[in-house]
Amino acid sequence: MTQVDFYILPDTTLEARLDFACRLAETIYRKGYRLHLHAEDEAMARELDDRLWTFRADAYVPHAVLGSDLADDVPVTIGWEDLPMDGEPPQALLNLHPGIPEWFSRFERVAEIINQHQDVLTAKRECWQTYKQRGYRVTPHKLKGLAG
Repeated sequence: MTQVDFYILPDTTLEARLDFACRLAETIYRKGYRLHLHAEDEAMARELDDRLWTFRADAYVPHAVLGSDLADDVPVTIGWEDLPMDGEPPQALLNLHPGIPEWFSRFERVAEIINQHQDVLTAKRECWQTYKQRGYRVTPHKLKGLAG
């Protein structure tokens, strides 16, 4: 059964949430997982693509937006629509979409990021309840303030 982890940030900005998403993506990649970042829309996907190049000077996370020429050759993909069914699926999903994608159970692990922005709190509380109602064990990770 898919393992679901919620990372709870004290920050209120959406930028802090995306910055943490980059850090978490790097950690997941370094642990050897293939990862898919599921964005809310194309604008968020493009922003994540840019941030993964610049979030830390000494970090390298090989990634590509789904549909690009590189997407089949990198361990980290970014998308905002359905995940293609061809090829070997990623093992981990970092869900930044307000809802839960129907195909989340294809992954060994799912990570959700909550921060104290009201829209995110509302959406992710519903996600938490949905996972629990479906019988998934949800593990919370309450984080302290993150300095650059």
